[in-house]
Amino acid sequence: MKNWILSALTGLAFLTAGGAASAQTIKLGTLAPKGSPWFENLQDMAADWGAASGGRIKVRIYPGGSIGDERDMVRKMQIGQLQGAVLTAEGLSIIVPEVLALQLPMIFKTDGELDYVRDKLKPELEAMFEKRGYKILNWGDIGWVRLFSRDPVVVMDDLRKQKLFTWAGDPELAEGYKVQGLQVVPLPVPEIFSGLQSGMIDALYAAPVAALSYQWFGLANNMTELKVLKLIGATVVTHKTWNKISPEVRDDVAAAAIEAGDNARDKIRNFEDEAIRVMQEHGLTIHNVTAEQADAWEVSSRQSWKVYTKSLVPPKLVDRVEALRDEYRKQQATAN
Repeated sequence: MKNWILSALTGLAFLTAGGAASAQTIKLGTLAPKGSPWFENLQDMAADWGAASGGRIKVRIYPGGSIGDERDMVRKMQIGQLQGAVLTAEGLSIIVPEVLALQLPMIFKTDGELDYVRDKLKPELEAMFEKRGYKILNWGDIGWVRLFSRDPVVVMDDLRKQKLFTWAGDPELAEGYKVQGLQVVPLPVPEIFSGLQSGMIDALYAAPVAALSYQWFGLANNMTELKVLKLIGATVVTHKTWNKISPEVRDDVAAAAIEAGDNARDKIRNFEDEAIRVMQEHGLTIHNVTAEQADAWEVSSRQSWKVYTKSLVPPKLVDRVEALRDEYRKQQATAN
């Protein structure tokens, strides 16, 4: 995981090489909990940052949602209280809702499909962030989202009996769940553990790496083996921060950040399998889903798409995502 954090933030680290000579504090928001491998490696990165800049750059990390969830982080970047953040698609979509075209449930089945479509759409998505005052340093993966629940879930009716976590402040996500007949309870991410403890929620969709790091699986110790979506993320900084880099090194900074993101991809994907194995050793039970049951989940999931295409994601963009995905599938079928 240290390698992933170092890679994910390589682009940001280069800021120290071209920054101003005067002292500068860079405030970085993250949901990574304090004491977790993510946070510890962020601390290491902050130390390396200071050393590389001769002590001119100081990094102050706000971990584990201590300054709020990703919605709060975006707001604080907007008003200058944060200079950057490591955001999942939830936070990214606050800035550019079109990102959600890559996050519709069951739209992808493999890493290759996501990679192909994301690479095709990256230039225009990054241009959208530019217009809104942000610079994408690199893209990353959080993992394939699965369902973690207090009681076993194999079919959708099993989930309808449980109270499902939804991100506070994301009415579209909640509405998408409701379209599927689910009971939802909005909470900030930092309150998920206490929500499971109190019985306020019984289930949540989460990437295995997050379920392990936050120890959610200890209370929701059943995992449905169904890849609902590949949760993506990105490291972003404000234009004000980016513009402090000397123009002579910006191309090198951007190239290094992209290379770091690409190198990190395999590491995080490999760690996902390890995270599941570790959770199994500590009481997690995995429930497999048949092909027929998976088809039923997909039918139900697609019902929620209309919530997003109604107000956030242009339907034509979703059509393009599916067309690119199908293009990739045909290429793979021909190659095989």
